[in-house]
Amino acid sequence: MPRLLITAAGGGRHGYRLRLWKLALQRLVDQLGLAIAVCHFPPGTSKGNKVEQRLFAFISSTWRGEPRRDYQTVVGLIAGTTTATGLTVTCRLDRRKYAVGRKVTEEEMAAINIKPLRFHGEWNCVIHLSHQHKV
Repeated sequence: MPRLLITAAGGGRHGYRLRLWKLALQRLVDQLGLAIAVCHFPPGTSKGNKVEQRLFAFISSTWRGEPRRDYQTVVGLIAGTTTATGLTVTCRLDRRKYAVGRKVTEEEMAAINIKPLRFHGEWNCVIHLSHQHKV
């Protein structure tokens, strides 16, 4: 079965322990009809993410010396980033309001169709279609 692979840092908003992120991924899986495999970098090693490091080095270079007065300026500077090899950046400001302090219930966790991978299953998993979406 085809699936999407996401690599993520071990901490932050998409850390391997965060229940709300897993619930959001389950909703995305159900919406797309596609399993999602998530492989986290081990804790403390997000600097090993070569794509992230390559991208942020060029973003930093693009906005060097530029005053960052407001969000639109920052978005424009990031969106104007390119590399010599043709990498371009897409950036937009997300103005949606998000609830804070949302607690994921045990029932919601139990409904997530998550399976650990054989290699470091505590960090890496596959989320399949939820049981209520299967036919």
